[in-house]
Amino acid sequence: MASIIRRYVLVSVLFAAVLLSGCAASFNSRGLNLVAEANYTQVVNEFEPRGGQYAGLPFQDLIYLCSAYGELKNYSRLFPCLTAAQAKIDGGDFMADAWNHSATPARLKAIALIELGQYEEAVRAAAQAQKIVADHKLTRFEEVKVLEVLGMAYALAGKTDQAIAAADALKGLYLGYPYMLVADDRNIGLAKIYLLLKKYQDAINVVSYKFEDSSSFLKSFAGWDVFVNNKLSFEFIKNKSLLEVGRVSEAKPGYDALLAYPHIQDRGEMHWILLYDRGRMAEGEGSIREAIGFYEKAVEVIEKHRSTINVEAGKIGFVGDKQAVYHRLIRALYAERQYARAFEYVERSKSRALVDLLAGKRDFAVKTTGDARKALNSLALQEKSEEEILAQDFKADKSRSRSIAIKAREDLRRDAPELASLVAVATTPAAAIQSLLAREETLVEYYYSGDDMYAFILSGGGLQSVRLQTAGLSDEVAAFRAALENPRSKNMQASAGRLYVRLIKPLEGAIAGRDVVIVPHGLLHYIPFNALHDGRGFLIDRWRIRIMPSASVMRYLVDKKSDAPGGILAFGNPDLRNPEHDLAFAQKEAQDVAKIWPGSKVYVRHAATEEAFYRNASGFNMIHFATHGRFSPEAPLQSALLLAPDAKSSGLLTVDKLYSIQIGASLVTLSACETGLSLVAQGDDLVGLTRGFLYAGARSVVASLWKVDDLATAHLMMQFYRGLQKTDKLEALRDAQLYARKEYPHPYFWASFQLTGSAK
Repeated sequence: MASIIRRYVLVSVLFAAVLLSGCAASFNSRGLNLVAEANYTQVVNEFEPRGGQYAGLPFQDLIYLCSAYGELKNYSRLFPCLTAAQAKIDGGDFMADAWNHSATPARLKAIALIELGQYEEAVRAAAQAQKIVADHKLTRFEEVKVLEVLGMAYALAGKTDQAIAAADALKGLYLGYPYMLVADDRNIGLAKIYLLLKKYQDAINVVSYKFEDSSSFLKSFAGWDVFVNNKLSFEFIKNKSLLEVGRVSEAKPGYDALLAYPHIQDRGEMHWILLYDRGRMAEGEGSIREAIGFYEKAVEVIEKHRSTINVEAGKIGFVGDKQAVYHRLIRALYAERQYARAFEYVERSKSRALVDLLAGKRDFAVKTTGDARKALNSLALQEKSEEEILAQDFKADKSRSRSIAIKAREDLRRDAPELASLVAVATTPAAAIQSLLAREETLVEYYYSGDDMYAFILSGGGLQSVRLQTAGLSDEVAAFRAALENPRSKNMQASAGRLYVRLIKPLEGAIAGRDVVIVPHGLLHYIPFNALHDGRGFLIDRWRIRIMPSASVMRYLVDKKSDAPGGILAFGNPDLRNPEHDLAFAQKEAQDVAKIWPGSKVYVRHAATEEAFYRNASGFNMIHFATHGRFSPEAPLQSALLLAPDAKSSGLLTVDKLYSIQIGASLVTLSACETGLSLVAQGDDLVGLTRGFLYAGARSVVASLWKVDDLATAHLMMQFYRGLQKTDKLEALRDAQLYARKEYPHPYFWASFQLTGSAK
C-alpha cells in the first residue's frame, strides 16, 4: 500500500513539475529548482551563453533560460531565446526534466506580447500554443496554462465572451487523480482572468483558501520550497483581489509579506504592481510621503524593465499600462509642493524623444564623442555587471560588481551620451534644462492624465507650475483640428480662443520674453500653438514658438557647426508611377529652393530615390523634401516619405530606416502631407518622421500637421529659405508664415508647419 501511495505522489508531482508553474520535485534539474523558487536572475547567471549563442545550449537549460528572461522582462533576449528553443523543438529536441515543452515557446511569447500591450498578437500566439497542446496530447497542466494565457489575452483584447469561455473551459477541466496538484495553477489562472474582467469577487472565491491547505500531504512530500513560485502567484492574486474590492486591512499584510520575499525583484511584473498598490494604500491612509516612496520604487522597476525592450511599438505598450504609477507619483509630489521633482517625473513619464526610444536596441547608429566600439564595450560591461549584482546573494558583498557597473556607466555617458540615455532612463534635473534655455526663453511643458492636468513653466526666473482643467479637452482639440483643416470654416477663431483660455491664459503671466519652447502631451501634439487666438490676435503675432518632444532632449539638439559642405539637398515631386500623385508645385518648389543656396543639389521625378538620399544625406547642411508623406498610426515605424521607387528600393523612406543612418544636417524640412504627425500612445511616446530625423542627426525639423495646400506651401517655403539667409530658423519660419498669411488668411494655409528642435 505504501509503495502505491508513493508512486501516486511521484506521478502527481511530476505532472505538476513544469516551467513557470512553480511546482517542481526535488529530483529535478538545477534549472527547474531555480525556477521553482523564482530565482530567475541566478538562472541567467548560470545558463546564459556568451555572445547570445543560444543554439549551443542543451534544450533543458535553454527552456529555463527563456523562462527566466520572460519573468525578468528582458525582452531583447527573450525573443532570440524563444527562436532558438523553437528551432530545437522543430528538430525533435523538446524534452526537459522528462517533460514535453513543445508548446512552451508559443506560450511564453503570448505572455510577453500581453505585457508589451500587443493583445491581438498575444491571442494568436496563445491559440498556437493551444493547438500544439491538443495536437501533441500534452498534459493537463499544459492545458491549464495555455487556457490561462488565452483567457488573459482575450480579456485584454476586449473579447469578453471569448475570455469567459476560456475561464469556463478552465473550470470544466477534470482535476481528480492524478491531477490534484494542478488545482492551484488552475485557480490562479482563473483568478487572473477574472481580475482582468474586473470580476473581483469571482477571483476571491477561486483563491479564498489557504495555499498550504491544498494538497498539503503531496506538497510536504515533494518539499515546500519547490512550491514557492506558485505560492507567490497565489498570494499575489488573492491579495490583489481583496484590495480591488476594498478589503485593504486584509490585503496590506499580504502585500508586505510578498515584498519581503528575497527574490521578489525577479518577479518583475508582480513587483512593480505590489509597490504601486502599497503606494495606493499609503495614499488612502493619508501617508503621502510614504506613498511617494513606494511609487518611486515602482517607477525604478518599470524603467529597468523598459530598458530591455528592443521594439519601439513594444516600448509604447509596455509603458502605456503603467502610466498610472507616474500619474499618482506626479500628483502626490505636486500635492506636496515638490514641483521640481514632479517636473522630473513628468519628463520620465512622457515622450523622451531620443532619450529612451531605442532602449535595448543594439543595431542603431551610435553617435559618440569617441570610439564607437569603446562605447559599445562600455555598454556591454555595464549590463553584465548589473546582472551580476542582481544574481549575488542578498548577504554577499556586491561592491565590486556595483563599482564596475558605475564605472562602465560613466564611461558610456562620456563616450556616447546619447546612447547612454537611450539604454537607461536618466533624470534630467530642472536646473540642467533651465541652463539650456536662451536668456529670454521660456519652456512650457504639459502633462495630463484623467482629471489632472499640469503646466510646468521653466525660465531664468525658475520653475512655476499651474493646475489646469481637463474636462472636455478632447472635444475642443477635435473641433479645433476640424476647423483648421477646413479653409471655409467659420468657427475656427472661436475654437482657437477656447483652447487659448484653457491652455495659455492661466500661465501666460509666467512666460517671460517672446521665445517659447512648448513640450506638448497627448492630444496637444496635434494642435499648432501658434494658431491659438487670444481675442486680439494669434499667438504667432506675440511669440516665437518651437516644439520639443521632451525637455530632456534639448541637450542633444544644441546647435553645432555643420561639417557638411553643401547647401540644400532637395527632393521634389518623385515619380510615384501614378499621375494622381504628381505635385507640380512641389517640383518647382524643390528646384527653386535649391537655387537659393550655393552648393545645392536637387532630385526630381524618377531621380528622387531613396538611394539618392542615402548617397547624399551626410553631405548637406539642409535637406528639403517636397513630396507626399504617409502617416501610419497602426504601424508608426512604417510612416514614410514617398520617394521614387527603383530597382534597389521601394521608395518608402520609413521611420525605422532613419534609426540606422546618420546625417549631418542642421535642418530637415518635410514639405509634405502629415509629416509632423506621430502616434501618441498612453505613455506619450511619439513615433513619427520628425522623431526619426532627429535621431538620425538633424538638429531641427520643420514638418506639417495636416495635408497642406500645394501652392500656398510652395510660396511659404521660398520665403522661409530666403529668410534663413538673414536670421535663425525660428524667426525665418515665423516670418514666412506671416508672409503667407497676408495672401492666405486662414490658418489652414500657413499654420500647419512647426519647428521641432534647435532654433539656431
